[in-house]
Amino acid sequence: MKPAPFTYHRPVELDAALDLLGRLRDAGQHAKVLAGGQSLLPMLSMRLAEPAHVVDINALAGLDGVDVDAAGVRVGALVRHRGLERHAGAGAVLPLLRQALRQVAHPTIRNRGTSVGSLCHADPAAELPAVLALLGGAVVARSRRGERRIQAPDFFLGPLESALEPDELAVATQFHRPPPGTGTAFVEVARRHGDYAVCGVAAAVTVDEAGRVRAARAAYVSAGEGIGALDLGAAVAGAGVDVAAWADAGELARGLVATESDIHASAQYRSQLVAVLTARALQDAAAQAGLDSTSHASALDPAQGAR
Repeated sequence: MKPAPFTYHRPVELDAALDLLGRLRDAGQHAKVLAGGQSLLPMLSMRLAEPAHVVDINALAGLDGVDVDAAGVRVGALVRHRGLERHAGAGAVLPLLRQALRQVAHPTIRNRGTSVGSLCHADPAAELPAVLALLGGAVVARSRRGERRIQAPDFFLGPLESALEPDELAVATQFHRPPPGTGTAFVEVARRHGDYAVCGVAAAVTVDEAGRVRAARAAYVSAGEGIGALDLGAAVAGAGVDVAAWADAGELARGLVATESDIHASAQYRSQLVAVLTARALQDAAAQAGLDSTSHASALDPAQGAR
């Protein structure tokens, strides 16, 4: 298979890239931006996408930085998954980034694929959209008209659809730093390591100084068509959290996530995984936050009752 014909552009300045995207939009010409290309190139080859123009941004300067501050982590559009995964500062401030990136495909893919590009692809089966939905933050978009910050809840419009306008370039994303006392975890089940997950869960649990759960949230991978985070605090708030409480949170999530069937798994199986993996991820996140809890029991084992 090979792509449909397109015109290839490789601007060397950001302003030139923005001007090009603006002119193409004005002319009604469909364009795709190429950064890592690990999602775009297969789509082009299978002709799932047939843009008239491909704009390669890899020659643009200043888009390959990772900045860490009190607010969180800002990631440039040309930062590769592997670079972000290995960034000590980002990993120290937001361990969830490293936890999730280790699950993304294989090292060869992570060496080339970009984290911002994964967000722009808006695939519910990808790990980073769930991370952004859980942590909150924004995608920074630039065009000839200026710059705007698109908050995480507004960025993902649907499967493979983001809020970016045709003339906008996502130059960075900002992941928010969670409140003090927050632990995070990322767990998923895949047929083989590196395959798309059958189901995955990113979780965050915040505890107070007395060790009581103040907040619990989770976001999902490959569970359904939506990208967003659920507030599960009602099931686990307060003192004395144990395995039963985490399982209750899993059952709450099961009722809120509309799973779907495909060639890889039935909706019923995914629903069971939502419950089991939510409980496991929340417990792991609570442990990272410093909350002592009982060890995993069979109730948190996806092999029990999930097949």
